[in-house]
Amino acid sequence: MATDSTHSNDVVVRAEHVVRRFGTKVAVADVSFTVNRQERFALIGHNGAGKSTLFRMMLSLLPPSSGTITLFGEPVTGRDDANQRAVRRMIGYLPEQVVLYDNLTAEETLRYFAELKGVVVDAHEIAERLDEVGLLRVAKQPVRGFSKGMRQRLGLAQALLGEPKLLFLDEPTSGLDPMGIRDFYQLVDRWQARGTTVVVSSHILAEIELRADRIAILAQGRLVSVGSVFELRQQAALPARLWVQARDASAVATLIASAERLGVTVDERTEMGVWFLWPSEKKERALAWLLEQREHWLDWAWRDATLEEVFFALALKEQTRQAEAEVA
Repeated sequence: MATDSTHSNDVVVRAEHVVRRFGTKVAVADVSFTVNRQERFALIGHNGAGKSTLFRMMLSLLPPSSGTITLFGEPVTGRDDANQRAVRRMIGYLPEQVVLYDNLTAEETLRYFAELKGVVVDAHEIAERLDEVGLLRVAKQPVRGFSKGMRQRLGLAQALLGEPKLLFLDEPTSGLDPMGIRDFYQLVDRWQARGTTVVVSSHILAEIELRADRIAILAQGRLVSVGSVFELRQQAALPARLWVQARDASAVATLIASAERLGVTVDERTEMGVWFLWPSEKKERALAWLLEQREHWLDWAWRDATLEEVFFALALKEQTRQAEAEVA
């Protein structure tokens, strides 16, 4: 079982031995992790891995069967006392499916969500939130005419009401085009720079790879691993791919023979180049080898394992471990 044992005084979210059962089915199994102040923390996993269940428990929409979750040091209990209400006002939440009322305008929508959240907003904040997400020009238009991307941006605007200290974003770029995705993360960057902590769940791993400080990998309800992309790559121990463009066709064979003497394998060969599978921990040796072979190549490129490749490798290890445990 992987755990995250951070003991920082700046912990915003703490989950300890969290379990959630639905009848005999275990959706979340003994999960522990922390999220630090001003961190962007990502949850990734296949469908049914337990991401949505964890989100609902952190938002006090679903109680754990056992274990504890705290936000800003306050236990998430679902009670409606003063402490719980104060914590909820510090949270912004963008669900995967944003439910909006078509008859309301964008302005009215934000006022409605502010009332639900229990935060006081004025016309200036309403305009500021709409401007941040590029919807100020349609502030007085009914939501019924909004595209999916516009609805998603309005959903983000409501999550930012009350200047939250903690943002939960569930599949936040769904429905956004590439420019919208870029603008979305630029906005999140600005809020994070102000001190906001961000917890995000997404199946678009290329986005997470570039934009998360730390990542938690879930598989079959269990926490497989937690760490930065670099740390997860080390845990997965996948080889990197090294592309070498040969000086001529005869140099391809020379390069292959030299690399194989070092125990490096060929992944793909072309007429004028070769992809090698190189142990990721031996990058310095690869650079030395390239210098030794510089008369035989024109160009080269190094590609570390992607987050997607790392995810599948670590998830497969966990599935194998669980299968072996069941047999035993």
